[in-house]
Amino acid sequence: MKESFNPSSVRSKKEITDALMKLMQDHPYSEITVKQIVMETSLERKTFYNNFSSKDDVLDCIITKAILEYTEALTQSPDGPLSVIFEFCDKNRKLLRLLHQNNLLHLLLLKLNVLIPELNNSMDMSNNPFAKLIGDLDPDYLIAFNIGAIWNVIFKWVDRGMKDPPAMIKATLEEYIKRI
Repeated sequence: MKESFNPSSVRSKKEITDALMKLMQDHPYSEITVKQIVMETSLERKTFYNNFSSKDDVLDCIITKAILEYTEALTQSPDGPLSVIFEFCDKNRKLLRLLHQNNLLHLLLLKLNVLIPELNNSMDMSNNPFAKLIGDLDPDYLIAFNIGAIWNVIFKWVDRGMKDPPAMIKATLEEYIKRI
């Protein structure tokens, strides 16, 4: 994605990302073309390529935006990390379902494995919700462990149709953590 904060570019990006999400509701991601995405918008093909290099770039933008909202909530919320994670999942049910339907949930995990360590390295530790847990231990392994564990639980929830209430899953995980 080409970074620009120009209001016109921001509107175009939103229109393009919305178009891809809409198309993914009715078509397999692998069959969606840039041409279809452009036809869903009021934009020209040139505008698409001024903002994105491919449909994969659009999907990456959607995932990145969601994760950045999640990481911001992690650092701002007075609630614990599990609450924030499940609020994020509840808010992003549509995206999680579409990724699952298209066997693309792994892209979320890959992006988390990049963005969370970057956030940890750039963050003031007084705002880091995991600072007490990490302490003087190697954060790289602990971050990987936490991302893998919790997001595999989320993927299982999505795979089961997101029927279980997030609060029940959170309570199950909290009880399990107490037992360790």
